[in-house]
Amino acid sequence: MPKEVKMKDIADKLGISVVAVSKALSGKNGVSEELRIKVRKTADEMGYKYETAAKKKTSCSNNIGIIVAERYIQEDSFYFKFFRHISKLLQINEHYAFFQTLSQSAEDNAVIPKMLFQQRVDGIIMLGQVSKKYTKAILDTKIPVVFLDFYNEQVNSDCIICDSFYASYEMTNYLIKNGHKSIAFIGNIHATSSIQDRYLGYAKSLIEHNIPLKDSYLISDRDTDTGKFIPIELPVVMPTAFVCNCDETACRLISVLNENGYKVPDDVSVTGFDNSIYSTISTPNITTIEVNTAQMASIAVDSLIAKIKTPSVHTGMIQVKGKLIFKESVRSLNY
Repeated sequence: MPKEVKMKDIADKLGISVVAVSKALSGKNGVSEELRIKVRKTADEMGYKYETAAKKKTSCSNNIGIIVAERYIQEDSFYFKFFRHISKLLQINEHYAFFQTLSQSAEDNAVIPKMLFQQRVDGIIMLGQVSKKYTKAILDTKIPVVFLDFYNEQVNSDCIICDSFYASYEMTNYLIKNGHKSIAFIGNIHATSSIQDRYLGYAKSLIEHNIPLKDSYLISDRDTDTGKFIPIELPVVMPTAFVCNCDETACRLISVLNENGYKVPDDVSVTGFDNSIYSTISTPNITTIEVNTAQMASIAVDSLIAKIKTPSVHTGMIQVKGKLIFKESVRSLNY
């Protein structure tokens, strides 16, 4: 049986005091961020078992932690919709929200937020996709957690997502019914599970209509590791329509098309996803999928509160249907 790793073992390996290790692991002040990351990394490598708030607490605090990667907050306001709904629902249920943005460095090094130790939160809503390493670190705390708008093979218990697959399938069917047979997809299918599902829905529609899938019609919009947007490159042979993984990408695409002399929807049609502000500030307004953020947030809050009260509660994956919103960016080719 392997020996249990203690703080002293970590301290001896790094040549620092046990007090410094304790402060670094508990999120307390008194150590630099660089040392905190180094201690956390060493602890993970040595197999240290964290004594989190979940293990120490004896009563409920009514505090709920909401964690979201800062790259999502920087890119658009979509996740603020979720946060507003969650905050309101938690207040109704006499709980309090502690909002934590997750830096790229903290995600890369699996640094657990201080609020999990200092605020004694009862549970966590993980909003948006994060790395597998960070997902594991959150699950290892044993604090009740619900994943919202995100899943992977690690998240096999409690997650709430939009049915991106079926929504994208419906959107692509809509384009085909309007006479489009040359349709491209824009989105990095390796970046998030939702983008991958949207591509698969698009692909299913094409396959059912005997339209070949072309490698040149799968166009990336962001970096796989950081999620940051990259320039959109138009294909050599232009399609008549583009299915975009989100409204912001659709909005950016329309700008690129305009710069290259194409008019939307006269020359090419464009669709988005999310029904975010980008679908309305774009000219023309973008035909899109409305994500029912209110319903998803409600299910997430109810699931987490139930899980806090009864740890054995298991809700599994819950998918919420999206809705097609018809605007001005699609032209019918049926004459």
